[in-house]
Amino acid sequence: MTAPAAEKAPTGATGPRWSTVVLSPHFDDAVLSVAGLLGRLDGPTAVLTVHGGPPPATARVSWWDAGCGFATSQEAYRARREEDARACALMGVEQLTLPNPDSPYRDGGGLTGLDGFLRELHPDTKVLVPLGTNQPDHAAVRDQALAALAPSAAVGGPAGPARPRTYVYADLPYTGAVRRWGTDAAVDRLARDPAYGGALREVAARYRMRVAYDVRLDEAEWAAKRTAVLCHTSQLAPVAVGHGPFLRRPGPLQAELVWELEPRPDAPARTQEQH
Repeated sequence: MTAPAAEKAPTGATGPRWSTVVLSPHFDDAVLSVAGLLGRLDGPTAVLTVHGGPPPATARVSWWDAGCGFATSQEAYRARREEDARACALMGVEQLTLPNPDSPYRDGGGLTGLDGFLRELHPDTKVLVPLGTNQPDHAAVRDQALAALAPSAAVGGPAGPARPRTYVYADLPYTGAVRRWGTDAAVDRLARDPAYGGALREVAARYRMRVAYDVRLDEAEWAAKRTAVLCHTSQLAPVAVGHGPFLRRPGPLQAELVWELEPRPDAPARTQEQH
C-alpha cells in the first residue's frame, strides 16, 4: 500500500465548534458505546468514524463483510455508511468520516487525517476516545488520538497550546461481558478482569482516570438507543456470534462508562510509533 495521503479535513466537516466529538473506530462503535450519553449531553456533537473511507476499488470482499452477506467490498462500504447516517440522524449528531478503509482493506500504519482533525478542535471540546478493549483497531485509534491530544510543552519551557479535554469510553459490547456490568462494582470488576481489563489497566498506568459519566439508561433512553443500534442491521448477526444476545434487556448496552483522563507526571512517554 502506498504511503498515506496528506492529512485533510474529514468528509462531512462543516466547521462548527462542537461541544463533544466521539472518535468511532468503525461505523457502529459510537452508537453501541455512548448513544445514551450523547442523548444527555448538550450539542452540537459530531461522531467521527476513523475507519470511514472506501476500500480500494479492486479489493475483494473481506471475511467480515462476507459474513454480513455482502458480495463486494464496495457494496459493504456503501451500506454501512448509509446505516451510520441513519443512526447519526436519530442521535442528532453530525456524521464525519476519515478516509481510512476498514482494517481488512489496509496495510496498517498511521491513521490519515486524525492528528490534523484533533489539532483543529477548540480547547473546550470534549473528545471521547475508545478504551481499546480487545480490538486492535480500537487500540490503534486510542493510541494515536491520545498521542495527538497530549500536552506539547518542552521540558522547562512554556506550556504548549491548550488541547481539548480527553475522555475514554468503555467499548461495548466488549466491556459489557464483565460480570456486574451496569452496577457500582463495574469499574473494579473491569480493572481486575483477566479477559477484558487489559486496556483499562494499560490506560490507568499512563493516566489518572476519573469516572466522568456512569450512565444507566432508563426505559425511554434504552428504546432510543436500541432504535439507533438497529440502524446497523448488517452488523447485528455477526456481532451476536461473538457477543451473544447483546441487545437483551437487561444487558450490556444499557450501561455506559466514560472516564476523564489526566496524564500521570511519572508515566513513561509513549509515541505513535509504539502502537
